[in-house]
Amino acid sequence: MGERIMTSVDPALAAVDQAQASWPDWTEPERTIARAAFDAAHDRALCSLINEVQLQAALVDSAGSLWQLHDYLSIQRHRLEGRFDFRPQAILFLFASLVKDKLLDLSELEGLADGKLSKIRAMAQF
Repeated sequence: MGERIMTSVDPALAAVDQAQASWPDWTEPERTIARAAFDAAHDRALCSLINEVQLQAALVDSAGSLWQLHDYLSIQRHRLEGRFDFRPQAILFLFASLVKDKLLDLSELEGLADGKLSKIRAMAQF
């Protein structure tokens, strides 16, 4: 039987290869732009939720209103975690939705390929 040759793979290079495999139509600069835009929009959504919760918390005056606030938070957490999905299959749809909801500005996506920006722009209108 032949000998096995062990090779050492640089973990950084392996991560780059994996990113390219899972985001085949995206360049490294595009992935960086997408991640920064995603994170900024996520932060804005969380800040908006925090502000809303602070307003609602100020009105809590009974066990019933406390549990209503709890339910509201649970629903919002589920909604946010479901919405903010950083996978290539759905990212253009997410960006369009975020632009439409004014959580993201198209200028934050500058540097993406023209075709991607056109799709986002078109979907954000509906």
